[in-house]
Amino acid sequence: MLITRSPAEPYLVRHDEGWFEYQLPVSVKAVVAWRGRLPLLRNERDEWELPGGKLEPGEDPASCVEREIHEELGWHTAVGEPVHAWVYEIFPHRHVFVVTYLATYDGDEDPTFSHEHKELALVRPEDVARLSMPDGYRAAVAAAVARKHVA
Repeated sequence: MLITRSPAEPYLVRHDEGWFEYQLPVSVKAVVAWRGRLPLLRNERDEWELPGGKLEPGEDPASCVEREIHEELGWHTAVGEPVHAWVYEIFPHRHVFVVTYLATYDGDEDPTFSHEHKELALVRPEDVARLSMPDGYRAAVAAAVARKHVA
């Protein structure tokens, strides 16, 4: 049975008396370059986010993001290297470790979006700053631009 430090800190799990480990779910996202634009998805909190999702037990992170992009956008992408990582405090009691990869789509099909999101937008990297989006996703896009992944 897991024992946490407090109900408000379910991510701090006790291992020994007085010693707690920070345990977080892992979310794997991608900055997907397509025709100079990035697909972004609006979530239930009305925030724009990068495509991707939760890493399943035993799953390789790059395979996870490839699977999630296909589920969320209907695209088969080429997944590259990780470009950014951060801890997202969604709520005071809910933290997620987010790893963002670079990915490209070379096809001609427009993206679709799944029932998991409210809206899909294709945006230019310079337009990301004006969107309601967590700073960690902005930093990932900026890192992708710095690496000339997307113009």
